[in-house]
Amino acid sequence: MKDAAVLACALLAMPAVSPVCAQDAASLKQEMIGQWELSTTDRSKTCVVTLKGDSTSHGLKLALEPGCAAALPFTKDITNWSIKGLDIVRLQDAKEESVLDFTEVETGIFEGVRANEGVYILQNLAAARSLAKSMDQMIGDWAMVRGDGNTVCGLTLTNNDAGNDNFQVFLKPKCDAVIAAFAPTQWRLERGQILLMSDRGETWHFEADDNAQWRLVPDSADPLIMLRQ
Repeated sequence: MKDAAVLACALLAMPAVSPVCAQDAASLKQEMIGQWELSTTDRSKTCVVTLKGDSTSHGLKLALEPGCAAALPFTKDITNWSIKGLDIVRLQDAKEESVLDFTEVETGIFEGVRANEGVYILQNLAAARSLAKSMDQMIGDWAMVRGDGNTVCGLTLTNNDAGNDNFQVFLKPKCDAVIAAFAPTQWRLERGQILLMSDRGETWHFEADDNAQWRLVPDSADPLIMLRQ
């Protein structure tokens, strides 16, 4: 839909703003009003930003929680926000210069880059806190069992940073040969799945089932299930 709107704007480009462009920008503005978490990709540094719909002489009003400048020093320059073009959410300074521009990379998740610093994420505050809670619940010891109930491996999910938004995982001794050969070293929670990843680039996906167990997908006649210990 956004691509179609961009094309429409290009075709209808005139001194006055086309109705398609105005409508799309207005919709994004309305969607952005509320509380958001601004963070590094691994969420080691976070800041709560409240985007408001009230206008100022240089943009739209916002509020930063008191700890923002300490966590993310560049936020001290942010005084207001705006929508640029069709899909850019701009956090800007008093001169309307960009401090950080964001574009949506997933529903409700926006990504921005600061030169020589890296990538930052803007995510709905409630969703971000829900994800953090879910991650915390995953950390600890797990058992891998087959459908017949036999335990074939033990592993520990940690919150040790492994880079690229991943965390370290450690297998316990005496694992099933297939799992030992897979040898996962990293994990993360993504779109409701537990992802286990090996250093060779192989990834196993586990989804929660109706019994609050995590099953390897796609499912098989001899399923592999992860159980919290």
